Amino acid sequence: MKKLNTKYKLFMVLFSVLIASILLQGCTNTEKDPIEQHRDGNQLIIPPLLEDQNPDPDIVEYKLNVQAGKTEFFPGVMTDSLGYNGNYLGPVLRMRRNQQVDVTVTNQINEMTTVHWHGMEISGEDDGGPRQPIQPGDEWKPSFVVNQPAATLWYHPHPHANTGPQVYYGLAGLVYIEDEVSDSLNIPKDYGVNDIPLIIQDRNFDNDGNFIYALNMMGLVPGETILVNGTVDPYVEVNREQIRLRILNGSNFENFGLHLDDGSSFYQIASDGGFLESPVQRDSLFMTPGERVEVIVDFSSVQAEKVVLMAGEHAIVTFYLNGSSGNKKEIPEQLTTIQDIPIGTNPNTRLFVLQGMGINGTINGRSYDMARIDEEVKLNETELWVIRNQGGMMMNSGGHSFHVHATQFQVISRNGNPPSPYEMGLKDTIFVEVGEEVIIKVRFEYEGIFMYHCHLLEHEDFGMMGQFRVQ
Repeated sequence: MKKLNTKYKLFMVLFSVLIASILLQGCTNTEKDPIEQHRDGNQLIIPPLLEDQNPDPDIVEYKLNVQAGKTEFFPGVMTDSLGYNGNYLGPVLRMRRNQQVDVTVTNQINEMTTVHWHGMEISGEDDGGPRQPIQPGDEWKPSFVVNQPAATLWYHPHPHANTGPQVYYGLAGLVYIEDEVSDSLNIPKDYGVNDIPLIIQDRNFDNDGNFIYALNMMGLVPGETILVNGTVDPYVEVNREQIRLRILNGSNFENFGLHLDDGSSFYQIASDGGFLESPVQRDSLFMTPGERVEVIVDFSSVQAEKVVLMAGEHAIVTFYLNGSSGNKKEIPEQLTTIQDIPIGTNPNTRLFVLQGMGINGTINGRSYDMARIDEEVKLNETELWVIRNQGGMMMNSGGHSFHVHATQFQVISRNGNPPSPYEMGLKDTIFVEVGEEVIIKVRFEYEGIFMYHCHLLEHEDFGMMGQFRVQ
């Protein structure tokens, strides 16, 4: 009996340990988000919304610190980086039409920088281009009134010959403008839930996790790693409903052709300068650096567990779908009414010829010179600008991303043909392929000295930029 009792006691001890282990494992599983157990990749970082420092509803006041930091893109590996109010990228700045915006920018890095409001119709002194340098330790205080429709814009540095590296290391952020039109539309508006920003960038890293900012004869070496909002291999949880994506091609040099892996279509509702008049159904997007696009993807009837946004064969972001499928919700047929830029019977016409010899591109045969004004433009007078990509001496000379400061223009034609429906909205950045000619209608409502340039940042840094004065 004694031997039997010993075996029995041993059995009870082992049984108790087994039960405790099961119970402990059960507790562990309940504490961990069950969704996380079967998700591959990293949860998409959603940029914070910057807090307004002014209680007056007619004024928004923001403080931006340009700072150096370290970012953990890969587990346990810290990468030297730059950011606004953080280690990488910056917060979203929200503002409304007719609001006054006061910003204090403090440069806490050891080199000169600027902050350009890309897409903002603004005076020359507040534009934040190369002519508004912020030296290390200094402050810059732009102040302006928002005088344009609801749109997704962005901000980034613009110091001549050093824009590319500063953006590459992390200096970029989004600007959201809202107005009565955006308020009234029945579209997704819950930030980070069904209204999701996507800043897409390509980057290279060495074995120690450091950025590799490397140039070649044409420009920047393409990145092997895609970051979305600073996240490697990102996923995001969404419900089976309409999801609004505000997409920025925040890369220095790379164009992206975007599509969904299941082949489904989506609706483009906005371009650089705001809403299109009506949604445009699309199967894919082509985006050049600096461009923004807003789309609505309807996941309400999708049965699959996930859908992936792709660029070619590369996954950009995975959407894991929660909840049960339901009925499709209608997207408003009319989004806004775009005010046509008025133009006279005999408008002034300017030609801008884009040429490239590798990384050294020119506009009208000239490289950038801050001491030279290339074009004199009259205030509040509509002009036609003809943008012609003449190519270059190298066989693989490519297209250029053409950006104009301080305006939102309208595309008149591309190679003599009317613009596609998705190019009929307001634009500030447009891709022009070799041999193409794009005609835009442009008008400036603020005085100052501004830039026009290739938004392939390494081309810009190497001189593919000009200056125009509005007065």
